[in-house]
Amino acid sequence: MGILRQLAYQPASSESRLVKACRAGNRRAQRTLYDQYKVAMFTLAMRLLNHREEAEDALQEGFVKVFKSIDSFREESSLGAWIKTIVTRTCISRLKKRLRLQEQTMEGIEVSVNWDANLTGEVLQRAIAALPDGYRTVFVMVEIEGYSHQEVADLLEVSVVTSRSQLFHAKRKLQQALRGYYYSS
Repeated sequence: MGILRQLAYQPASSESRLVKACRAGNRRAQRTLYDQYKVAMFTLAMRLLNHREEAEDALQEGFVKVFKSIDSFREESSLGAWIKTIVTRTCISRLKKRLRLQEQTMEGIEVSVNWDANLTGEVLQRAIAALPDGYRTVFVMVEIEGYSHQEVADLLEVSVVTSRSQLFHAKRKLQQALRGYYYSS
């Protein structure tokens, strides 16, 4: 019986079996793993990088790293959490490269939002996407992905104070951008 059929018969251990098959180089198992996590990881990459092509590249690069380092997965956490960490670090690495190339000042950048629209998820996403890279990265990691400030500080190689400050300023910019939604009747 093939590994993928075994997965269907034993759902409780399917993650372990999938990992084992990937470690053995089984291409179908690798494709199954990729298909299972690609949407969530692409969404994460888009939130962090705010650029479709770069997010697609980060997704591919992240999964290459996943398959190259699958032997190091110790199953102490869920497979999804492990993959999320790899994709997050891949995105952060790309973001750091981008930030080194840009001489961008965080102050004075305005968020443009269609004030005539009702506050929808799309409007909120646009406002978040319009945040400067540093603010957006910390905001997404803490408020959307649930990282602690210590985890953000470790991943971004900044202080916890910097992480908290970036989140404070991100929230302030979002409040400014969405002010019309708070005060409208």
